[in-house]
Amino acid sequence: MNPTSYAIAQAPDAKASSKSLVLDAVSKRYGGVPALDALSLNVEPGELVSLLGPSGCGKTTTLRLIAGFEFPDTGTVSIGGQDVSALPPNKRGLGMVFQNYSLFPHMTVGDNIGFGLRMAGVKKADIQAAIRRMLDLIRLPGFADRRVSQLSGGQQQRVALARAIVNDPSVLLLDEPLGALDKNLREGMQFEIRRLQQNLGITSVMVTHDQEEAMTMSDRVVVMSHGKILQSGAPREVYDRPRNRFVAEFLGTANVLACRVESRSYQSVTVTTCPAADAAAATLTLALPKHCTSDLPNTIELAVRPEKIAIDAPQPGHLQFRGLILQHVFRGSQHSYEIDVPDLGQRIYAYQQAFSTSHAGHARGQAVTVSFAPDDAVALEPDDTPDAQPKHGDALVGSPEALAGQGVQ
Repeated sequence: MNPTSYAIAQAPDAKASSKSLVLDAVSKRYGGVPALDALSLNVEPGELVSLLGPSGCGKTTTLRLIAGFEFPDTGTVSIGGQDVSALPPNKRGLGMVFQNYSLFPHMTVGDNIGFGLRMAGVKKADIQAAIRRMLDLIRLPGFADRRVSQLSGGQQQRVALARAIVNDPSVLLLDEPLGALDKNLREGMQFEIRRLQQNLGITSVMVTHDQEEAMTMSDRVVVMSHGKILQSGAPREVYDRPRNRFVAEFLGTANVLACRVESRSYQSVTVTTCPAADAAAATLTLALPKHCTSDLPNTIELAVRPEKIAIDAPQPGHLQFRGLILQHVFRGSQHSYEIDVPDLGQRIYAYQQAFSTSHAGHARGQAVTVSFAPDDAVALEPDDTPDAQPKHGDALVGSPEALAGQGVQ
């Protein structure tokens, strides 16, 4: 442990000794099946990056390679400029928070938090001081002598977080950290973990399949599929400007419209909607997808988010289509609609904010006009994601003692 290894405990408002994390062309195979395919990722000091994707996409394999539970077949993992690809977990200076907390049930809260410091040979008085300050930091003062079984799920997760950061890790890894909590508690803990991470400035990588969690907590969202990064960017950027259909539909709901390509330039593409036989086509010009090559197909897909669809409120310059309400669901803060749009030859979804309880929304069977601004439509790249997904271990498994033996706090 370095001399500043419990600096956080001594000064909770101080920034941690954050380090960069770089994965350079890392690949991994299990039994001949590729789990990661030459994946490269840079995480800046103090940044929280979420790896988001369905089961089997490679996000947990990536976390295992960073942690040192697995070693890459090719490529390198570097922390703070040092190649750690061949180092065991206990030599990488990491902290880790698990979905199931992995607290020691036979220890008190204080003993759980101070476990890593004891293993590092820190003086008892310093450990006790660090424990007290960690408990203040996670807003559980006076809980040092409590048993783990006496804590709620949210309190246990805070203790697990304190144990992970008390040693001032260079990188904090979060493996589905809120998956075991109920919805209300999970939402509160999203802000709690984010507050601590930002205050301490710890470089962090989180694995999650929860889109809302990734959007709420991250500086950057990395969407993965089949061992590859499909898109990486700030949450708003990835949500508003998805690169392809997979990203558009995985990161929330998207209306995907098939269109015919009329012309293209260096930076834009002009398309017409593919209408039903008796409908007039709508023409619009959009930014060309960044990675589209000269062999752009004759048809292209557009993505429009449901909240961008207006109902019976057309604006000048907006594209307008006739529709029929098929379903209406009230969700508290919004009305959700499924609408048949013969002009487009498909059904679409629209969300409207419920500004007052007196507004009952549009009824099933009601004829409406749906519209959206051309700027709210995003031209998608052709999606070449394979149909089958490789299946391999998607969890960091083992008893708390076994994991601790590998250097995971």
